[in-house]
Amino acid sequence: MADEIANPAPLGLAGFGLTTLVLNIVNAGFIPKESIGMVLPLGLFYGGLAQFMAGMWEFKKGNTFGATAFGSFGAFWMSFATMEILVGTGALQPVPSGGIAVFLVAWGIFTGFMSVGTLKINRALQVVFITLTILFFLLAIGVYSPAVHRVAGFEGILCALSALYTCAAIVINTTWKREVLPLGEVK
Repeated sequence: MADEIANPAPLGLAGFGLTTLVLNIVNAGFIPKESIGMVLPLGLFYGGLAQFMAGMWEFKKGNTFGATAFGSFGAFWMSFATMEILVGTGALQPVPSGGIAVFLVAWGIFTGFMSVGTLKINRALQVVFITLTILFFLLAIGVYSPAVHRVAGFEGILCALSALYTCAAIVINTTWKREVLPLGEVK
């Protein structure tokens, strides 16, 4: 029996996309900021643990890009959710604005160079990573500007929807054994 595993990328993209969508619906102001509590379980388990596991399965498949992306962003979501929970319960002092901005800029830099890797994969992932890079920098600026933070929420919704589209395309195309939803393969 072959030691074969399914493509873990759709799980990672779904965990990332759904969690990012829910958070940015809050950031865009569609629902109150107090609704952040519904994002935290998603951040720990779907955006966090499930995405991190997808990264570990990408290691097994020998996919350096997928392992690095899903492992890193899974850890991002777990750290974000943990920080919010600890601050919310009073176990940790609120992080100063400058600290949050540095955290977001660092992730923007990481995502920016990961975007370069997508240039050899497909257009759909390029959209995910480029919009995510922009999102991190907008969120960093948004730490100091509520208006920019709200704009970041709308941009984050676009990023999330692009990740969910990419997930759907991989699942549907694999299931139907033909291209139903295009990914924009790089030639």
